[in-house]
Amino acid sequence: MKKFSSNNLVLLILATILFTSCNKSSKNVSTLTGWEYNNPKYGGFQTNSKYREQGPPPGMVLIEGGTFTMGSVQDDVMFDWNTTPVKQQVRSFFMDEAEVTNREYVLYLQYLEKVFPPSDDTYRKIYQAALPDTLVWRQTLGYNELLTENYLRHPAYADYPVVGVSWIQASDYCKWRTDRVNEKILIDKGVLHTLFDFDSLKVEGADRFDTETYLANPNLLFNGDSSIYYKGIRDYSKKSKKEDKKPKGTFTGRHVKISDGILAQRFRLPTEAEWEYAAKALIENREYNSIRGRKKYSWDGNTTREQSRRYKGDQLANFKQGKGDYSGLAGWSNDGADITMRIKSYKPNAFGLYDMSGNVAEWVADVYRPIIDNEANDFSYFRGNVFTKKKIDEYGNVVVVDYNTVEFDTLDNGKLVPRDLPGSIKYVPVTKRDAFMRNNYEKAYNINSRDGDIASTNKYYLEDEEEGDVKPRMYNSPQIPRQIGESGLIIQQYDKKQRYTLISDKTRVYKGGSWKDRAYWLDPSQRRYLPEYMSTNYIGFRCATDKLGQMSYSRRTKQGRKVK
Repeated sequence: MKKFSSNNLVLLILATILFTSCNKSSKNVSTLTGWEYNNPKYGGFQTNSKYREQGPPPGMVLIEGGTFTMGSVQDDVMFDWNTTPVKQQVRSFFMDEAEVTNREYVLYLQYLEKVFPPSDDTYRKIYQAALPDTLVWRQTLGYNELLTENYLRHPAYADYPVVGVSWIQASDYCKWRTDRVNEKILIDKGVLHTLFDFDSLKVEGADRFDTETYLANPNLLFNGDSSIYYKGIRDYSKKSKKEDKKPKGTFTGRHVKISDGILAQRFRLPTEAEWEYAAKALIENREYNSIRGRKKYSWDGNTTREQSRRYKGDQLANFKQGKGDYSGLAGWSNDGADITMRIKSYKPNAFGLYDMSGNVAEWVADVYRPIIDNEANDFSYFRGNVFTKKKIDEYGNVVVVDYNTVEFDTLDNGKLVPRDLPGSIKYVPVTKRDAFMRNNYEKAYNINSRDGDIASTNKYYLEDEEEGDVKPRMYNSPQIPRQIGESGLIIQQYDKKQRYTLISDKTRVYKGGSWKDRAYWLDPSQRRYLPEYMSTNYIGFRCATDKLGQMSYSRRTKQGRKVK
C-alpha cells in the first residue's frame, strides 16, 4: 500500500482549509450579484450568515410536523360524533413539555403586581384580571376550603398545574411570556440592560419591555430613553474610526431586527389540530412511511395500565377511577393523587410531552363548532382568525397604548379584562379595502366562517353583511310559512322562540382528560368546550410557538438514512 508523503499531506490540509474557507465565505457573498454582505466597503448590507437553526425555547420540545387523521375516536358513548375523522397536515412547532405550573403563573402575577401595582387605581384592574379563580375548588356539598386558600400559592403545590384560569387569562400569559423571553435574550446579547437593576429607570406601566413595540421602533420604549440600551449588536453599515470611540458600555452597535433571527417567536395556545397531533404522538407507531395500528391514548396500547413486567398494572395517568374513587386504596394508590399532581410524575409520550392524558385538561386556541367540515382547510386547520394590523395615527406613527388609552371589556360574568396592556402596540381589524381583490381572505372576522356568517345562511347571495339582517340565527329555525285568516294570505317569519346554548363565537375548545374525568376523556381525539371567560378546577394550559425553517433538525436522504 502506497503511503502519503509529507508534501502530499500538507497539500491535502491546505486544500481542505481553502475549501472550508470558500464554503464559509460564500454565505457572505451574494450569489446573484457578487456583492459582499456585512462589509462597509459595499454599503454594509447585512445578513446573518452565522444562523444555524432555531433551537427550542426554554421548557419546550420540538414537535416534528406531519400528516395524521384528526378525530377518529374508537368510542362515542356521548353519541354526538363531534370528532369526525379529517385528514390534516400539521406544521412543525414547539410545545411546553408540561403544563404551566402554579410556580410559573405566580411569577407572572408577581411581575404584574410590580409593574402594574394594584394599589394604584390606574392599574388595579390589570392585576385583578389575571388572578385565577381560586373558588373553583368550592362545592355546595363538599369541603375543599383548604384548596381555595392554598392551591395557588403554597409551595406544596408549586409544581402542580395551575387551574382556575380562563382561556382569556391563558392567552394573556402567552403574550407576557413572549416579552419576558425576548427581554432575557436581548440582555444576554448585550443589547438591553437588566431593567429592574437599572437605578435611573422605574419599570412601571407603559415603561416596560414589549417585543412588538421594540421591533416597531426601539425609541418608543421608556419614552425614548436610550440609556436602557447597552452596546447593541455589531453594525456593519458603519466604518469604525478611532475618533468615534465611545466609553465602554455605550450603545455603539445597532438594534435587533427580525432578519437577525435572534428573537423568539410569539408564544400562544396550541391549535386543536396541533394539540391532538402532539398528544397522539403517532411517531412511535411509524414504520417507514405508514402507521401501525391505532392509538387510543397518548401512550401506545389500548389500556390505561402499565404493561412492562416491573410496573405491570400501574396506572399510566392521573384520572378518576370510578364513582367516588379518585386514587384507590390507602397504601396502594392507583395513580398517586386524589386531585391534580406534580407535573412530570408519569413518563412522557413519544414526543417528550408529559401529562397529555390525565392530570388536567388543557385549553387550545380554537373556537368550538360541533363538527369540523371534511371540506375545511387541511393544512394547519384553525377556527378563530381575526386578522389585524397595527394602528397608525394621523402622523404616520404606530400607536402605543398608555394608561389613558387602556380599554377594558366587560365579560358576560361581569369581570373586566384589558384589551391591551400599557406599552403595547394597538392593533385594529383589517378593513375591506385592505383585503380588496385578495383570494385568501375577504374580511377581518373569520371566526364564524361557513358556520354562522352570511355565506352559511339562506341569504348567502348578499354581497355585504350590512345589507341584510345579520342577527345570530345559527340555532333558530329559518323562515316558516304561516297562514293568516280565511283570506289564505301566507307570510314568512322567523321562529322567535328563545333558545340558550354555550356554543357561540366565544366558546373555546379544551382537550384531554383530567383528574376529575373517567378514562373515556383521556383519548386525545375527544373534544369539549366552555366559554372563553369561564374557568374550572380541572382545566389548565400549556404554550406553543412556531418552528421556523426546516421541519426537523435532521433530514432523510434518498437512501433513507438520516443526516444532521
